[in-house]
Amino acid sequence: MPDAEDVRRIALSLPDTTEQIAWSMPTFRVAGKMFATLPEDETSIAVRCPKEERNELVLAEPGKFWIADHESQFAWVRARLEAIEDEGELRDILADSWRQAAPPRLLEAHPRLGLPAQ
Repeated sequence: MPDAEDVRRIALSLPDTTEQIAWSMPTFRVAGKMFATLPEDETSIAVRCPKEERNELVLAEPGKFWIADHESQFAWVRARLEAIEDEGELRDILADSWRQAAPPRLLEAHPRLGLPAQ
C-alpha cells in the first residue's frame, strides 16, 4: 500500500514539479499549476480528473475514489491511499494528473508521461 512519502517521491520525480504547502496541506505543482494534494492527514490524494471520467471512477470503485463536496464543481477526484493497489497504480494516477496540468512545452518534451503502461 503506497503512503504519503511514496506520493511525494513519485510526484517530485515528474518534470518541473515542486511541493508547496497550501490550505495547511502539501500540494504538488507542475510549472506552478497544481495537480495533486495530500489532504485528510495525508491518507488520500486529490488529483485532476475530467468530470465525465471521475463519475465513472467513483461508481466503479467507490471504496477507492470519491468526490469531496467542496470540489464537486471542479475536475478533481480523491483516492484513498490504502485502496491504491501498488506503486505502479499510484504512479499512473499522479502522472495522469500531472499531464492534465502540464504546459504544452512539457507535454511535448515528455509525450509518453502519464499514459498507462502497455
